[in-house]
Amino acid sequence: MAYSDFTLDDIKKKFHLLIREDTDVFSHVEHVATSDTIQTILKEYVPLALAINTEKSRSEMMIAPLLIEFRRIKGHQISLFSGLEFNVDAQQGLNGVCDFIISHSAEQLYITTPIIIVVEAKNENIKAGLPQCIAAMVASRFFNSRQEHDVKTLYGVVTTGNIWKFLHLEENVVYIDLREYYIENPGKILGILSSMVACST
Repeated sequence: MAYSDFTLDDIKKKFHLLIREDTDVFSHVEHVATSDTIQTILKEYVPLALAINTEKSRSEMMIAPLLIEFRRIKGHQISLFSGLEFNVDAQQGLNGVCDFIISHSAEQLYITTPIIIVVEAKNENIKAGLPQCIAAMVASRFFNSRQEHDVKTLYGVVTTGNIWKFLHLEENVVYIDLREYYIENPGKILGILSSMVACST
């Protein structure tokens, strides 16, 4: 079993989690000013990615540029990992490749304190990506605990590149935001990501 093999029912039972889908978690978060560079990139890349319409094009042309912009906004004091094995506990199914991991450390050589898991929704199915994301968030909690890093809240993102859905894990409750956010409003997405890092310090 791996992160991508979990269903919502599996992960709720295995890790005794409650799922809350009735909260408007991030709508109050302020937009972040975006650079001219990322605006130009997205203006060029997004229509092309949508026209090609493959997972690879969405990852490379929509998701990665926005996450790299986020790292720049945070003064390179966070690290960004893409397509790495994140094997925490294979016996519990907490293993496999994560699309993107954002870590609360400037170190880029290896993962130290994961705080945000980003899952690219396969077949543009946001709902199907939620259990994979939650499983990797649970793995992040175990990982941080073993490293004696006290991170009370873990965050997750499931995205098609065009649509972004945010969630967070506190104790045994997973809060899935009611709203979905769109790449046409990158400042809001970057604002939400920035709020996640601020809350993890």
